[in-house]
Amino acid sequence: MKRATLHFLAMALAGVFVMLFFPRCERPEEIPRPETFSFVFMTDIHVQPERNAAEGFRMAVEEVNRLAPDFVITGGDLIMDALGQTYGRADSLYELYDAIASGIEAKVYNTMGNHEIYGIYESAGADPSHPEYGEKMYENRLGPRYYSFEHKGWKFLILDSVEDTEKGSYIGMIDAEQQAWIREELAATDTAMPLVISTHIPFITIFKQVWYGSTLPNDSSLVVCNAKEVLDLFDGYNLKLVLQGHLHTIEDIYVDGTHFITAGAVCGRWWTGPNRGYEEGFARVHVRGDAFDWEYVDYGWDP
Repeated sequence: MKRATLHFLAMALAGVFVMLFFPRCERPEEIPRPETFSFVFMTDIHVQPERNAAEGFRMAVEEVNRLAPDFVITGGDLIMDALGQTYGRADSLYELYDAIASGIEAKVYNTMGNHEIYGIYESAGADPSHPEYGEKMYENRLGPRYYSFEHKGWKFLILDSVEDTEKGSYIGMIDAEQQAWIREELAATDTAMPLVISTHIPFITIFKQVWYGSTLPNDSSLVVCNAKEVLDLFDGYNLKLVLQGHLHTIEDIYVDGTHFITAGAVCGRWWTGPNRGYEEGFARVHVRGDAFDWEYVDYGWDP
């Protein structure tokens, strides 16, 4: 009995020694793995019956489906256009966009651009009391102007960056209503959660400096004029990425931990060929854990 007891104690002590100096390896399924996913950001589609634009958009949709992203964000200027057109023309363009975009197999999150706003140009001859005047046409057809969603630990904020001046023009601006909503969204968000903004008109761009002169400013139709005020709301949060459109060019500007990516245009130079050398295409973003990389996809369309 005494020998058996000593044997048991020796085995127990040996087990403690092994646990202290040789910790148990976790099985692969017990090791937390970073979430991985991909999504597509396709901006400035400008679909229309002319210039084979519908055919080009269908080609882009086919390429998106081949890549099989988790979801798609559109970056605005989906149609060409509603600003200065009759109601019948604007209505038909929304229907054309919806008919082709419905072929995207992944879930689509739309962003509003300036060309989706109905009738604010004098040439439209629109009555401001029309039930779909201005931004209402977009809201009735495609959903809210701004909203958020989450996917695999990342949060996406889709914003309306277009402001009607009520003088027959628009500017880039995030209105006070959205700013209040952003504050509420952030108050309910973990500060460590990676955040992404989708905006049609850019928050930050060097468009004028690159193409027209190094000392020239961007005007309020090319950039969100209160971008600093809005970005200040994200101080202390993990803003990883701002996806931008409007300019039909490609930029990746890295500022204090945030990439501001202007992602070309599905339509290139409004369906007449590449714009400033940038082919028709869209951005594909690959996410792994708290990091991402991206590529510009030329889907092969020629005018």
